[in-house]
Parts: sequence; structure tokens; C-alpha cells
Amino acid sequence: ACGARLAEPGEFTLRAFLNGRLDLAQAEAIADLIDAVTPLQARTAFDQLDGTLTRAIGDLDAALFDLIARLEASVDFPDEGYHFLERATLVEELDRLCGRVTMLLADGRRGRLVREGLQIAIVGKPNVGKSSLFNALAGAARAIVTELPGTTRDLVTEVVDMNGLRVTLVDTAGRHHTEDPVEAEGVARSMGAQEVSDLVLLVVNGSQPLDDSDRDVISQTDDRNRLIVSNKADLPMAWSGDRAVNVSATTGAGLDDLRRRIVAALAIDLRDRPEITNVRHIALVQRAYEGLDRARCAARAAGDAMSEEFVLADLQDARAALEEVTGRRAPEDVLEHIFSRFCVGK
Repeated sequence: ACGARLAEPGEFTLRAFLNGRLDLAQAEAIADLIDAVTPLQARTAFDQLDGTLTRAIGDLDAALFDLIARLEASVDFPDEGYHFLERATLVEELDRLCGRVTMLLADGRRGRLVREGLQIAIVGKPNVGKSSLFNALAGAARAIVTELPGTTRDLVTEVVDMNGLRVTLVDTAGRHHTEDPVEAEGVARSMGAQEVSDLVLLVVNGSQPLDDSDRDVISQTDDRNRLIVSNKADLPMAWSGDRAVNVSATTGAGLDDLRRRIVAALAIDLRDRPEITNVRHIALVQRAYEGLDRARCAARAAGDAMSEEFVLADLQDARAALEEVTGRRAPEDVLEHIFSRFCVGK
């Protein structure tokens, strides 16, 4: 009645951005901090909120602005060629800038994995303990476990912290031939989850020798990034491959070793926190690199026919992309999309 209303999603952060208290990359880091599942995600988001990416982009932008200013001054003297900046010096500085941007982009792949996480599919024939292993890794009884084979018919997922990595575990239906249309659909979904996962945990019953069903699943996953898990290590073991990880989902034996092997199989270096993690930022930095590379090619062109205007246009494109990262040139629809992801209120 007095004019108060509910806050819009991200409204307080949007006001901070519009008033110059935060740039857009820092504002997005707040959303990432809210959504963080693992301590590594939270620390990475907090670093970006503290301005690590802002400073990296600012350094690149400052160097780029200096080049642009000198080239624009040269344009005023068309008969003098590269009047305020020698062509060789320009190429050298562009090489240096391209190298710095390349390093930032290389960091981006690792950063995306930290921010968005990875997917691990747990596959195997029925009744080898896939759901028990899923529950043990998830730390909760998310999947139904019974002595009857074929209990799991659909995909069951859970997001967990795997030694610092955000991982989505996917429990799948047991692989076997069936005429039941529901079970057949479950097997098909299991195959689909396997194809899009970053890692496959192939579970076998280590208390029994391998049979044809086990071998079929092994052959179906030969081309995937895979770990073979020999489950039921609390029972007398009848099979354990040289590279298999022996675990007991019932007692928890071997689970710590399995987690370490999973992180190693995913080949993610967690020692240093990445500077760039957001796919929007990575795409814009890639666009900046392409502009810089075009400018470098133009500056290297044989003879003096390629004037400064061509180089300058590409450098302006590169700088516009960098400014969009921090929000200095972000279109209004981009801002609306970003802040619509925030929760309502605090």
C-alpha cells in the first residue's frame, strides 16, 4: 500500500553494476558463488568477485587501447605510413597480446569444467552393485537397491563434490537383452548417458568370474574414457583385472582410492584456480583473439599497401569484445539474461 514491492531477480546486484560498484564479470561471479556446489567452485567464484578476471581483461584492454591510440594518430598522417608506430613494433606487440589471450583461453577449458562440472555414467550388467556404488559415492540412498536384478529402469542423477570437482553421477539401467519395452528403454537411455559422459565407471561383480554380459559391456565402452570397478570386494574375489579398482559399496572399502582414480582419469589440474570459467567470457575472449589475429595478419602483409585503417578496424573489434566481458559495452538483452538467473531477494 505504501509502494513497496518484491525485489526483481538480481536487482540489488544490478544496481551495484549500474552504479559502478561492480563490473559485469564480478556481478556474474556472485551468481556463480550462490550456485557453487564444491569449495573449489566457491573459491574460483570469489576470486572473480575479487576482480582477478577484471584485472586480466583490464591489462589486455589497456595495452590494446595504447596500440589503438597510436594507430589512430598515424591515420591523421596518411602520407607518412606508420608514423607513430613502426610496423615491426606493431607486429611484436600484437604477437605478445595474442600470446596472453591464448593463455587465458587455454585456462578457459579447465575453468568451464570447474564451473559447470562433469558427468560420470555408472554402467554394467544387472545386479553388479551399480546403484549401491552410486549411493556410496553420493553419500545418500538416492537409488533403490534390492536383490532383484533390473531395479533401476531410468536414469538417476546426483551432483556431488568429487575431491573438489563438481560431478554429476548418473546411475543407469543394467545392460542386458530384454523384450520388455520399459527395460529396453532404460538400456537405451543407459547407452545415451554413456555417450555424453566425461567418464564411464564400468562396474563388475568381482566375487564372480566375468561372463558374456560383462564382456559385452566392456566391448561397448572400449572407445570411452573408462574405469573398470570391481565391486563386492568384501566377498571372496573371483576376478580382479590389472587396472580394475577394487571396492566394496557395502563397506566403503576402496572408495577413497576410486575417487582419486576418477579425478586422475578426468585429467583436471586443480592446483591453480582458473581465471576464466564462464562460457560467455570465453566466447568473447575468443572473439577478441580473432580480431587480434586478423590485425596481426594485416600488419604482416607484404609491402605497404595495407594501411593502418585495416589494422585499426580489427583492433577495435577486439577491444569491443573485451569491453563486453566487463559490461562496458554489454547490450541490454545480455544484461537482462544475466540478471534473470539470480534468485529473488537475498
